[in-house]
Amino acid sequence: MGGLRALAAPFVVPGPSGVAVRTRLKQLTARDVEVLRQVGAHLGTLASRDLTARCRDGLDHDAGAWALRKRELTPLSSARWAGAITKASHDQWALARRNAHAHLQSLEAGVRALRHRLSLPVGEKGPRRGPGGYRSRREWHAKARRLHVLEDRLARARADWTAGRVRVVRGGKRLARTRHHLAAAGLTERAWRARWEAARWFLQADGESGKRFGNETVRISPDGEVSIRLPAPLAHLANAAHGRYVLTGRVRFAHRGQEWADRVAANRAVAYRIHHDVSRGRWYVAASWQKPVTRTIPLAAALVEGVVGVDMNGDHLAAWRLDVHGNPVGNPHRFTYDLTGPADRRDAQVRQALTRLLHWANSCGVKAIAVEDLDFTAEKTREKHGGRKRFRQLVSGMPTGRLRDRLTSMADATGIAVIAVDPAYTSKWGAQHWQKPLTSSTRRTTRHDAASIAIGRRAQGFPIRRRTAPPRTHRSDGCGHRTVQADRHAPGREGPRPRIPGPRTRSVPPDTEPTRATRAPNTVRGARSVQEWVQDPLLALVRNGSETCITDYTMAASRPARSGTKEDR
Repeated sequence: MGGLRALAAPFVVPGPSGVAVRTRLKQLTARDVEVLRQVGAHLGTLASRDLTARCRDGLDHDAGAWALRKRELTPLSSARWAGAITKASHDQWALARRNAHAHLQSLEAGVRALRHRLSLPVGEKGPRRGPGGYRSRREWHAKARRLHVLEDRLARARADWTAGRVRVVRGGKRLARTRHHLAAAGLTERAWRARWEAARWFLQADGESGKRFGNETVRISPDGEVSIRLPAPLAHLANAAHGRYVLTGRVRFAHRGQEWADRVAANRAVAYRIHHDVSRGRWYVAASWQKPVTRTIPLAAALVEGVVGVDMNGDHLAAWRLDVHGNPVGNPHRFTYDLTGPADRRDAQVRQALTRLLHWANSCGVKAIAVEDLDFTAEKTREKHGGRKRFRQLVSGMPTGRLRDRLTSMADATGIAVIAVDPAYTSKWGAQHWQKPLTSSTRRTTRHDAASIAIGRRAQGFPIRRRTAPPRTHRSDGCGHRTVQADRHAPGREGPRPRIPGPRTRSVPPDTEPTRATRAPNTVRGARSVQEWVQDPLLALVRNGSETCITDYTMAASRPARSGTKEDR
């Protein structure tokens, strides 16, 4: 046990702090579309300019610089538009800063792994579950060259981190790189340009509590009317009072629509974002607002009805229900998903799998789902896993962050608590202790199913192994119950086992002799026999002048009486 790392205690994941819903903007006229395009392009230009200024300030940014940027943008838009733009620039810079730190940590981990493996002789095996030396001199030379490359990248990343420099691409780095590979992406230059411009538009506004319908810039009334406060240079496009433009179509939020309507009617803050999907040719509006964080229930209260252990894999979720004593109940369940295709399809696949999981958990009556607290930040580098390219692709493709966020928000709406456990050794120990005992001729238990049991038992505080060692004094229950499936206060745990009638082995049934006295014969038709104990003739053996009597008592059946014996006749 000295080589095992310490396990973190399980905890109940807090609920989400915000809500976001989306719906489609329908029945838009050509004028509505043109106004949205002009407003988005104008504000997008201002947002790009403000983001450049924020990145230029770096670590020297303060409240005074923020106010100065806002004052410069106000004449070109409005006070509220300027506030939304500067806040979005600040959030984007902070996100880029966090990404730079994660990239720095990844480079440091890669350099450490390369230095360690290069220091070992070629072909030397490493410690248990640790990397060893490289397999050949050729591989050692290639990794030595890669070490110099990573050290140069690490030096540049550390310099950027110290200076506060970040690199941000409005519209997305992936879409920007697609410009150089249009044939591979199946796009023309015109189609790519349309997507690029739509991705760089800015049409989002923060909400304000106490204002009409919770937002003065993008306002949606309870009946679905959408109006936008136009920037100052585009005020001539207004079709309503106070420089506003009212869209022709009406919107309706199907998901959480009543909750949104209650907030709007009470003039509580609601933020909106309007965006254009070029590939579908559709306009969408997303509404979001903050909500009080749901108070997490104690761990013991969440586990009062048992738990569902869930093991996440590259193409499915393996789940098994456990009772309050940590015993698997019923059969395992799998909820598959396909992570190929565009991001919207992948997100829909994950959402559908989680919906099926939560519905099944509700039907079981449990109030908690146990999942692993996965973090593959340091597990994706090829320096750690070497030539295991397929494994690295599998780990990189697992949507751990998206699944964790989705599960937290969806479980909060259904009243199910999410328990996060330490992922160490769950697959290995689950397969070691649970896979073979739960495999039968009618059920094939996989390694992932066994891992779900290990996850659930760890959330309940039980050891993963099925049984503890028997007492040292004897192999009975004199020193306490030897199993950990039942609590010591559970009724009937020390009671006798129920008698199961019938044969218990493939040999003669154990109840043959005791029941022979009351069993009807199958040789005499309709005749009922009476069993009695009869003593056989005494057998005497005389040895060395002493008489030893051996008496054998057997059970003989008396037959129906006749008129006389053979000797009498």
